[in-house]
Amino acid sequence: MSDDPNNLVLNLLRAMRGDIGDIKADMAEVKQRLTTVEIQVSNLAATEASHYGQTMQRLDRIGSDVDRIKRRLDLVDAS
Repeated sequence: MSDDPNNLVLNLLRAMRGDIGDIKADMAEVKQRLTTVEIQVSNLAATEASHYGQTMQRLDRIGSDVDRIKRRLDLVDAS
């Protein structure tokens, strides 16, 4: 009779070990996918920063152009 509970426990432990192996494989895949998402988010942030810098350069040039137009139309004192 003592063999049956031991076998039952061993069978349950073996089944749990198999489930843990599946969980480990799933977690490895999740970690890999998370790394991919992190890389994409950082690339997006870098792209956004680059676009912000380009926009600021354009605004500076537009400001210079507006100042030059104002001087040519004598809307401001030439200094």
